[in-house]
Amino acid sequence: MDIMKREILFRVLYYLLLVSTGFEVSAENYDYSYTDACLRNSLKPQYNGGIVVNPEFNDGLKGWFLVGDAKIEKNVSSDGNKFIVASERKGSYHGFSQMFQLDKEKFYVVSGWVQVNHGDNANVAVIFKTQGGFQHAAWTIAKSGCWSMFKGGLVVNVSGPAQLYFETNNTSIDIWADSISVKSFSLEEWTFHQNQSIEKVRKSKVAIQVVDSQGKPLPNATISLVQGRANFPFGVAINRNILNNKAYQNWFFSRFKLTVFEDEMKWYSTETSQGKIDYSTSDAMVNLCKSKGVSIRGHNILWDDPKFQPNWVPSLSPRQLSDAAGKRIGSVITKYKGQVIHWDVVNENLHFNFFEGKLGPSASTIFYRLAAQFDNKTPLFLNDYNTIEDQRDGASSPSNYLNKIRQLRSGYRGPLGIGLEGHFVTPSLPYIRAAIDTLASANLPIWITELDVQSSPNQAQFLDQIIKEVVAHPAVQGLLIWSAWKPSGCYRMCLTDNNFRNLPTGDVVDKARATLSHEGLVGTTNEEGYFETSLFYGDYKAIVTHPSIADSSFHHNLTVIPTTSESIGDKLLSYKFTTA
Repeated sequence: MDIMKREILFRVLYYLLLVSTGFEVSAENYDYSYTDACLRNSLKPQYNGGIVVNPEFNDGLKGWFLVGDAKIEKNVSSDGNKFIVASERKGSYHGFSQMFQLDKEKFYVVSGWVQVNHGDNANVAVIFKTQGGFQHAAWTIAKSGCWSMFKGGLVVNVSGPAQLYFETNNTSIDIWADSISVKSFSLEEWTFHQNQSIEKVRKSKVAIQVVDSQGKPLPNATISLVQGRANFPFGVAINRNILNNKAYQNWFFSRFKLTVFEDEMKWYSTETSQGKIDYSTSDAMVNLCKSKGVSIRGHNILWDDPKFQPNWVPSLSPRQLSDAAGKRIGSVITKYKGQVIHWDVVNENLHFNFFEGKLGPSASTIFYRLAAQFDNKTPLFLNDYNTIEDQRDGASSPSNYLNKIRQLRSGYRGPLGIGLEGHFVTPSLPYIRAAIDTLASANLPIWITELDVQSSPNQAQFLDQIIKEVVAHPAVQGLLIWSAWKPSGCYRMCLTDNNFRNLPTGDVVDKARATLSHEGLVGTTNEEGYFETSLFYGDYKAIVTHPSIADSSFHHNLTVIPTTSESIGDKLLSYKFTTA
């Protein structure tokens, strides 16, 4: 079978797969786009507004009504653009609104554009009043003179009416809105988008032909694929308990090539008394990981939360604190330079400001700049929580995260990454996806750095959903589970019991890991000697067995890499293995 015929076959099979499931062929594509720039004119509504009535206000105020004590009206700009305005607002939520019937079985993506009539940096929340309570769906930072985009999402626990409205605490400003969209997707469509994205951004179709020493196709040969290092890093946190526990080591190192230390590299662990620096525990863990070929994230250099400083730090004067922090940065980076793949430089500085409060608002920028002087090759990460896991938390909303990046970029231009912790209670998959869409506009590496789920009857199910969502997102470049084992219990989520037998959460992680690595993938060549499959990017060893092979088996190495084609059906890599 020549390459052209195989490509046609792949396209036919892909189409038949879609038809056989009954819904995907007509499923509308998910729009991953987000515009961070503040624009003179808003863009057209995504999905033509979805279920929103009159999303561009071409029919006056049709579909929109007043909520609270305010004045609402349609306005027209000098170039003819129509939008809605809420003025004379007497309360934070007073303004315009629209009612919807939302279904608990659906996923809703929300987007649009807002502007304010004066001032800058007004935090605007997009909220739905539902049968189950109030749900924040999106956030943005609105400005005057240009339009800012918001993007978010929600699910509802109970089907029924839901009221969309906009909230900002500054009642002296008028809120303008335009191009508003609320788009619903079924579970089947949502899952299709995940699978479609994985096929497009994580995998390539592979055709392996096995031939004998005369070049003739060898049918019925068995091909077993064993993956080496994967292109999508997936790992789990560890702690000092692994050093002298063979069962812990066997469980962990048989599964993972990526980790992060729970506490052992943090300042309060390495310098409990000023000037007495002890890296013995973190050294032992680094050496153990290196001996097993495991990569390490550097977590963390400084932490902006006042509760997590070495106990001698809070009493320092500003000058003493500046000197101590500078020494800490130089010490830990010099110690582990070249041995970690990232540095979390100032942890959780969206929520906290210990250093800024004592050293001034540019403290984080100064620390990132100093860190880069010691190591200008390793990406320096921001790292914070609730950006994807809790849509109520405006402090670390995607728009505020982008704003923090802009602040940092005013004085630091080196390598930078976005760390999203992901400490979940109940996930909202549409909000996760939309939040990452928003952050992706920064064009920086995005990692899920500390994923766990609070204990509940749905813990394992929620974990599975979140892993599938973030692995499928084209902007996410790596994932770490935050479940370092302790005999007294893990931080919030364990993967095993104390005998290192998997808990349901461990089974979820094992299944995800096996899927990403194609663990146990075995195929048989057809009459023309071909075995065709779809593989995640990475390095593989293909072991070929056949009764006619003298030594019963042989192996070839292959690397699956991204192709330049944008079409799923065109992404085909061909390999020929000869028995001799």
